Amino acid sequence: MKSIYLDYAAATPVRKEVLLAMEGYFYPLFANPGSVHPAGKRAKEAVELARKNVASILGTEDSSEIIFTGSGTESINLALQGIARAYRKKGNHIITTKIEHKAVLETCRFLEESGQCTVTYLDVDNYGRVNPRDVEKAITKKTILISVMYANNEIGTIQQLADIGEIACQKKILFHTDACQAAGALDLSVKTLNVDLLTLNGSKMYGPKGVGMLYVRKGVTLVPLIFGGGQEFGLRGGTENVPGIVGFSRALELAENERSQESQRLMHLRDQFIEKVQRVIPRCKLNGHPIQRLPNNVNISFAGIDAETLLKALGEQGIYVSAGSACTANSITLSHVLEALHVSKALARGTLRFTFGKGTNEKDLGMVLKVLKETVEILRDL
Repeated sequence: MKSIYLDYAAATPVRKEVLLAMEGYFYPLFANPGSVHPAGKRAKEAVELARKNVASILGTEDSSEIIFTGSGTESINLALQGIARAYRKKGNHIITTKIEHKAVLETCRFLEESGQCTVTYLDVDNYGRVNPRDVEKAITKKTILISVMYANNEIGTIQQLADIGEIACQKKILFHTDACQAAGALDLSVKTLNVDLLTLNGSKMYGPKGVGMLYVRKGVTLVPLIFGGGQEFGLRGGTENVPGIVGFSRALELAENERSQESQRLMHLRDQFIEKVQRVIPRCKLNGHPIQRLPNNVNISFAGIDAETLLKALGEQGIYVSAGSACTANSITLSHVLEALHVSKALARGTLRFTFGKGTNEKDLGMVLKVLKETVEILRDL
C-alpha cells in the first residue's frame, strides 16, 4: 500500500516551482546581500523583490513593513516580545486566547514569569471561537497588545479577526495575528483584517522550512530579539537567507493565485470525509466550527480509543496523520485546545487531526476511511 500523507498542517512539501526559484540563489548567486559588490547587490535585489511581492499580496504598498524571520515561531516572538519591550512605558497588559499556538502561549508565559507583562487568556465557545465582545471587555488602561490567531492549527476554527481588529483600532491598541495556517486558504489583506502585525511561515504553504515573516504596520515600534549587522531594518540581525526568502515569496504568490480554486476542492473533500466518517464510525465527534473552519482541516475524537495507538496503527499501514498539533506531537499531555473546548479527557485522548493538501484525492480518502474504520473497530474490541 502506498503512503497517504494527511498532515499538511504540520508541514507541506516544497513545490517544484518554488525549488526552481530558489535554486540559483544557492549557486551561482550565493553572495551576501549585505556586500557592496555587484554579486552582493544582485542578492540584495532578490530579497527586496521578494519583499515587494509579499507586501503586494498582503495589500500594503510599503515593503518596509515586511520583516523576514527564521520561522513563524520567531516572528511571533518578535511581535510579542518586541511590543512588550517597546511599549513598556505605555502599559504591560496583553490579551490572547486559550487556544493559541504554543509559540504565542509560551511567549506570553515567559513575559509573565519574567515580570514584563500581565496576560489575559480568553475563553472560547464550544466551537473554538472567541467572542469579540469578550476581547473588548478584557481591555484595560494598560493593554498594549491583542494577539488572536486567524485560524487554529489543531481544530481549524476561523476567528472573527476583522471585528476584533476594529475594536483594537477604536481603543488604539495594537493587534497581532498568527496567520500561519491561513496562507492559501483565507484572505490575507492586512487592511481587511484590521491587523497591525501578522505572522506567516513558509513551511505551511509549500515553501521552504526555516523562513517566516512578520508584517509590521508602519509606525509600530519593536525592540529586536536578534542584534547584529542591522539587517531587516534593524529588527533581525544576521545574513539574510536569500534562497529561503525567494522561496517564501514564490510559495505565497502561488498559494494566493490558486487560493479560490484549491479551497473549493479541499472543502469538498473535507465535508465529504467528515460525513462518511460520522456515518460509518459510531461514537465519534467533530471538533471545531462545522462551517467557519479551514478548508483542509478535519479534527475528530473517537470514543474508547487511544490516539497514540491509533496513530501508530495507521502509520504502519502508510497513513500519516497527527494526534494533535505537530509541535506537541511528542507530548503526553492532552491538547490545550480541546481542553478549552470542554471536550472530555476520555474523548480528547482519542483525537486525530487529518489535514489535506495538494496531494489529497477522493480515492486515497476512500482507502483511509476503510482502514480507519477497520482499525477503530479492532482497537475498540481490544
